[in-house]
Amino acid sequence: NFLAVVFLPHGCIHPVPLFHFRISPHVSASMKDPPYTKGPQDSDRKNRKSHPTTILLHKSQSSQAALVPQQHKMFLEEAYNSAICFKMLRDMSGSDPFHLKYTFKKIKNMAHVSPNLVLETIHDYFLENPEISTRHKFRLFQALEIVIRASDFLDESWEKIFMKLALENMAKSTELEDAFQDAASNVLVAICKHSWRAVTQHLEAELLTGVFPHRSVLYVMGVLSSDEELFNEEDKASWEEQLTQIAVKSVPFLNTDVWPKELLWALSKPSQTQQEQPPEKAFLFTYYGLILQAERNGATVKTHLRALLETSHQWPKQREGIALTMGLAAVQHLDDVWAILEQFGRSAPIKWSLHSFSRKSLEDLRWKWASSTILLAYGQVAARARAHILPWVDNILSRMIFYFHYSSWDETLKQSFLTAILMLTAAISRDEGAHSYKFSQVPELLQCLMVLMEKEPQDALCTQSRQQTLTPRLTTLCLPPLDSQKKSQLLSTCFRSVFALPPLEALEKHTCLFLEPPNIEVRWNWTDKHFGWGPPLTSAQTLFNKTAEALDAMLQSFISLNPTHKELHFLLSHMYIWLASEKAHERQRAVSSCTSLLKFLRHNLHLDPKESFKRIGQLVGMLGILCRDPDGATQCSSLEGMGHLYKLLMDQKAGETPQVESQIPRKLSEPSEDGAPLWRGGDQRATPPPSQETEKDPIFQLSSSEVIKEITQHLTMTELKDLLCTAIKNLGSSSPFRVQAAAEMLLAVVQEHGAKLQTVANMGRALHLRLCSMRIPQAKENTLRAITLLARSHTSELVATFLDFSIPLDSHTFQLWKALGTEQPVSHLVLAKLLTWLHNRPLPTRASDSGPKEKPYLRSLAVSLCCHPWTPSDARSHAGGPGGHSWPWAGPEPPLLGRSTSLEALKSLLSTTGHWHDFAHLELQGAWELFTTIHTYQKGVGLLARAMVQNHCRQIKAVLSQLLSHLQKSHQERERKVAMLILTEFLYSPALLEVLPRQAALTVLGQGLRDPSPEVRVLSLQGLGNILFHPEKGNLLRRQLLFFFEGFFQNDETVVVRIMNTVSDVLHRLGWQGAGAQSLGVAINARSFFDDERDKIRAAAMALFGALVAAMADGELSSLRTQVHQSMVPLLLHLKDQCPAVATQAKFAFYRCAMLLRWQLRHTLFCTLAWERGLSARHFLWTCLMTHSQEEFSIHLSQAISYLHSHHHHIKMWAALFIGYTICHHPQAVSQMVNNVDTNLLLRTFEDLKKDPEPCIREFATRQLSFLPEVLARPQQ
Repeated sequence: NFLAVVFLPHGCIHPVPLFHFRISPHVSASMKDPPYTKGPQDSDRKNRKSHPTTILLHKSQSSQAALVPQQHKMFLEEAYNSAICFKMLRDMSGSDPFHLKYTFKKIKNMAHVSPNLVLETIHDYFLENPEISTRHKFRLFQALEIVIRASDFLDESWEKIFMKLALENMAKSTELEDAFQDAASNVLVAICKHSWRAVTQHLEAELLTGVFPHRSVLYVMGVLSSDEELFNEEDKASWEEQLTQIAVKSVPFLNTDVWPKELLWALSKPSQTQQEQPPEKAFLFTYYGLILQAERNGATVKTHLRALLETSHQWPKQREGIALTMGLAAVQHLDDVWAILEQFGRSAPIKWSLHSFSRKSLEDLRWKWASSTILLAYGQVAARARAHILPWVDNILSRMIFYFHYSSWDETLKQSFLTAILMLTAAISRDEGAHSYKFSQVPELLQCLMVLMEKEPQDALCTQSRQQTLTPRLTTLCLPPLDSQKKSQLLSTCFRSVFALPPLEALEKHTCLFLEPPNIEVRWNWTDKHFGWGPPLTSAQTLFNKTAEALDAMLQSFISLNPTHKELHFLLSHMYIWLASEKAHERQRAVSSCTSLLKFLRHNLHLDPKESFKRIGQLVGMLGILCRDPDGATQCSSLEGMGHLYKLLMDQKAGETPQVESQIPRKLSEPSEDGAPLWRGGDQRATPPPSQETEKDPIFQLSSSEVIKEITQHLTMTELKDLLCTAIKNLGSSSPFRVQAAAEMLLAVVQEHGAKLQTVANMGRALHLRLCSMRIPQAKENTLRAITLLARSHTSELVATFLDFSIPLDSHTFQLWKALGTEQPVSHLVLAKLLTWLHNRPLPTRASDSGPKEKPYLRSLAVSLCCHPWTPSDARSHAGGPGGHSWPWAGPEPPLLGRSTSLEALKSLLSTTGHWHDFAHLELQGAWELFTTIHTYQKGVGLLARAMVQNHCRQIKAVLSQLLSHLQKSHQERERKVAMLILTEFLYSPALLEVLPRQAALTVLGQGLRDPSPEVRVLSLQGLGNILFHPEKGNLLRRQLLFFFEGFFQNDETVVVRIMNTVSDVLHRLGWQGAGAQSLGVAINARSFFDDERDKIRAAAMALFGALVAAMADGELSSLRTQVHQSMVPLLLHLKDQCPAVATQAKFAFYRCAMLLRWQLRHTLFCTLAWERGLSARHFLWTCLMTHSQEEFSIHLSQAISYLHSHHHHIKMWAALFIGYTICHHPQAVSQMVNNVDTNLLLRTFEDLKKDPEPCIREFATRQLSFLPEVLARPQQ
């Protein structure tokens, strides 16, 4: 019928009554309506007039045919909505919970739009379906409660109808038991939202009948008393006054026989879940307390309280309820309540429960936690007694401490003790006269609090115990009698208990592990009202934030009681260990508390400007480092803390009082006005929103480095020293971010204040120690840069300091010296200082000599160790210094360590000042070893001087000037000998004549003939025979070369080697004149012995070829270019020769050829030849050769193929790799040049390479084996 009506053409109305379609089939038409279902007709008409979209569907609507089209449309919409609502009410008989949830949501939405329509439909459903099931009716009551609560207005007629409906059903006994009664009672509670006085009148009448009220009445009273949303402030006060009057009127019931017994039975009756207090039971405890409060007969009060205490104390809600009743009674009967508690405390069950409890029976469980009830009762007594409590405080505290120490320890005792103590301290804080009292039990109370904090689990946070223990009014109560030691112990315990908790994620996971997480709804925030229950805390996040806020508030209370710089330093000093923690969450929590304290101090307190900050530099250092913490919240908190610290410092310098925002600062532990907790940095997943202050104040807009720069401008030298010590200490941290931040801070401070710093020597020692453990390149670079800047103003101090720890010279000390001499002006000063010490080094002594000479020798040794880490660009020109000091390489030191360090100084000098060609000559020949012994030292110096000549070193003139000075003035034989040796080699340089004319050179050499040293005389004589003074010797030497060639083919290996070495020496003596036409013969003969079976001859031949290349003039290159190119592949392959001497000579000859041919990337080539190994180095050498010798491509490839037949395994392997590279880039050329024999040999060689120990070579060989057959098959295709 409904569908027919909906789909009739517009304007046509079916005359059939619409209500028939929605009556359930099982409902009899003759069923009489219950009396409560008949609503007043006037009210209905009124509702219809004010709400035109509602309609009673059980009425006949035959007159609707006369409605205008608009009214017809409204009628149809109303009928449709009503039908939908009716269907949803009917569907509530199902058992699908998801469908029920959806249905309740839809009904609530409909109630927001058309509340009267929904109420009318529910009313009609009750009317037309009187025999529905109990469960269905239970859900209808739930829906009715939802609708009434969602309605903004409830007509008086509906109030009466549904109130009567609720009253008649809330006391019914059904199979659903209390659940059904509670659902009906909740309808009554929902009506209170619109008219609470009418409901409470009915309830008051039920309570004052003299018969103990039904549970449902008490349930409603309990809900009304605990639901904060039902009443506004005015109505709440009226309700509480009415409740008090009901209690007064109920006093006579105490003297009856039945009513008190039923009351006590109801109070002691076990609840369905002992973890939650039913509203009716919670109300009964309050109601009972108010009645006893109104009772004037103290004996009666004692009797009832005694009976109440004799009930079970097993369950926590029962204990809290008993304590609440005791506290309410104490408002008017404090002495009587105290007497009852004392009497109960001395009773046998309590004595048995103290430390001697055993689970013998259920009867024992009644008394196990009775001491917790007593603790809560004392707290309630203190909270309710108000002005009368101060004289009782010590007595109450002594009893609380007694039960804390002598009761069985568990979570129940701990929570009861904390709750009681907090109620007591709250009562004390409300009393204005509390400051005049001195409480004797405070030290014992502090000890109890310390025990509580220490016993808290360090891996979990499930209760508010920490937060309660840290409550400022509790901790500050204990402060005045404390000495520094106990106060320090208290701070350390509190910080450890909060900061050391696991990260928030771990805390949440730990909480989730509980099958039934502990109830953390701890009602400690008691007020003057009868019901002080606070909202439950339901997450680890909330718990931790509240706990951390309590810690902040505690610190703020400490500084408020003693606003001095000393107190501030005392509090912050206990945080430093946590600010330096390796755990991110601990740092985050500590810096948040530190920033909170600084912010509070800035806005609310004023420190004496006559006092100075204690160790503020250390605090700046700690916060500045944390500004670079990887955690975003820690960064923000640290930066904000730096801003507040800057403001405090400015106020202190100006001697002004900061503007105090309020006389009573808002505590951080309190929520904001909108109820949300204030932001904390601790364990937050998001960056904190900036405050208005941080958005406006420029200091809060700066970066961390800028803030540090601003703060350090106002620090004293002592404070700067503390800051630098903090930074240097953190350079040794294991946290990379901390090391990096400390290095940046160190560099920033030195840049700004380096010139005026003091005790730089101590800084240098500390930096050396920290540099040893530093693993971050950028941090190390910043630290060394700071050393460079310090050296500008503190050169002498740093040099003397660094010398003290330069034996032995490790890599870190090496870097320090290098940093010390980075800047050219400073490097000259450092070098002069070092050379002064080096000039005073002791001469060799006998092994038996000891004593006073030991210290000068050690300092001299340290100097020689330190000469090589830094090398100024013009070090050679300044090496002699104004006093004519010797160079580090002026002669071998007696100890091996001295020789090696001087040698390192020399190598560093060459390799880092643009003279790498000279360094390369000695490195590739392995000539550095010659400097390490007396017998070979002269040869090494000669090779170095020869390298400088052959590479046209720009420093020859400067060095020559120093040589002449040493030859004329030095009294040490070793210096004159080295000077003469170098001079004889420099005679081959054209630059010599620019400094020393020919006649002057002859004069110097002639003077050398009269030197006391025979070695100097021999060297002078050799110099006098130089071709520079006898040009005609060139032709004579060149003519002799032909006769030497015949000696190359002697059978005696030693003879051949000597002849080849002689030819090499001749080529050197010819100097710039060169070998002329004989060069080609030398090249051909030398190359013919590259593959000789005798190792020494191969090495001598390659050395001879290298000497020839070095002696070639630019004009001779064209005639010998072919010889040089044809020698490149043999030299390259012999780099892997089994004889080390051959490999060395091949390496040096190959390098000389590359230099002669002017290849690119020559420095890279040198590094590769000298130090690189492996496949990448070989590929680079192949690339260099093939790139610069494209015209000789076929020659190089044929040479490599021929080496596949070599008897030397390594050379054959290297040749295969050479060919393999060529195959990859020039496959067609290879396929045309190899024959079958070469192919098979190449395949076998690659098979052998697959067994090479180097993985990359094995992989290369594998790829070649797969690629080679395809390449070799191309000519056939």
